Amino acid sequence: MNVQKVNYQKELEKLLKKLEAEGTVPSLLIHSCCAPCSSYVLEYLSQYFRITVLYYNPNIYPESEYTKRILEQQKLIRDMYFKYPVAFLAGKYEKEKFYEMARGMEELKEGGARCMKCYELRLTEAARQAAAGGFDYFTTTLSISPLKNAQKLNEIGVRVGREYGVEYLMSDFKKKNGYKRSIELSKEFGLYRQDYCGCEFSMRERGTV
Repeated sequence: MNVQKVNYQKELEKLLKKLEAEGTVPSLLIHSCCAPCSSYVLEYLSQYFRITVLYYNPNIYPESEYTKRILEQQKLIRDMYFKYPVAFLAGKYEKEKFYEMARGMEELKEGGARCMKCYELRLTEAARQAAAGGFDYFTTTLSISPLKNAQKLNEIGVRVGREYGVEYLMSDFKKKNGYKRSIELSKEFGLYRQDYCGCEFSMRERGTV
């Protein structure tokens, strides 16, 4: 039996048209993996939502890299112009949670089961924070990367959203040249672009550890 793939960009565009027609500006919590990936997402969605950026990435290694990325995220929010205000929320650096989650999967290649569990770890926290903060929607910037599986990310987001009672904003931000635009914005705002996903295992896979 063939499972029909969802066009997540079209689903998002339908919702945005509906919001425009209604004249409503809902609240949205966006989990951000890094400033470069968030740049296009913020430029795009801040026209329709009141956004809070959640930086929760316990996978980042080493701690100096985590600090660098969080400072870049805060700088971008300060420097960019938005139609509606964008706030920032720092999650805890719970690296022990990431290593506990990754136990037994340390040698798996990037993009496999360990990465799926890492997405779930971060999206679960985003759903929890969105529910606690009374947000209308939550989502993640992760789908902007050509290396990330948008279908899996959306499946995880919808599932954990249901668990916490908050709606996941379906999306595939690499569409409509989103990734290309994020590179342009990174250059425009002088953002640091890392050369590995973020965790110790992805760093090792690239031979930089």
